Amino acid sequence: MMREAGQSGRAAAADRSRGVARVAVAAALAVFAAAAVPAQERARHGRLFPPQDLGLLEGPDRDAWQQPGRIMDALGIADGATVADIGAGGGWFTVRLARRVGPNGTVLAEDVQRQMIDAIERRVAREDLRNVRTVLGRDDDPKLPTGRLDAVLIVDAYHEVQDRVPLLRQIRESLKPSGRLGIVDFKSDGGGPGPPIDERVKPEIVARDADAAGLRLISHETFLPYQYLLVFGR
Repeated sequence: MMREAGQSGRAAAADRSRGVARVAVAAALAVFAAAAVPAQERARHGRLFPPQDLGLLEGPDRDAWQQPGRIMDALGIADGATVADIGAGGGWFTVRLARRVGPNGTVLAEDVQRQMIDAIERRVAREDLRNVRTVLGRDDDPKLPTGRLDAVLIVDAYHEVQDRVPLLRQIRESLKPSGRLGIVDFKSDGGGPGPPIDERVKPEIVARDADAAGLRLISHETFLPYQYLLVFGR
């Protein structure tokens, strides 16, 4: 009996040892697999912009390098249009869209952070803009109406999005047949403002995401000094 008990104990110990070895091998393979994935694929998004730092987005030179008028021209945004500003932050671009579309148009200012929505609402009230509606969305769903938008803009925010293709699918459904989506984000050459280099998303990756969402690339605009503008349609 003692011999059998000893043999059983040794067998159990061997099983435990083999189990630990299997776990160690699995962990090593997981680390190897993660390392094998390119950083652009692994880091699906950067951190969300902190609301307390909104002042950093309001520099006096932003109009010069952001060129909002030319971006809106590239998307054909005109008086009376219905447009959406996705990841609107503190509303810097929102108010410019509101002035462009005028009192007969509508701007949907969307963000996933309640603090940003509150900041936009304070801003549009202060500037007496009555054609702006705020929308608290989700990372994978901006909560836009179906088939009613002339244009959608994602300015300086695409690199923060985690569920990119689901988000773009929802945006596609929100566009009119002739509607346009414009994505503006920072180049990876390190020049000018913007997030850390390893958080930036290359335009070819944005185009691949859009293609997976059923959007077609219409143009790749290069007039911005620090950014690219990709224009998509349904």
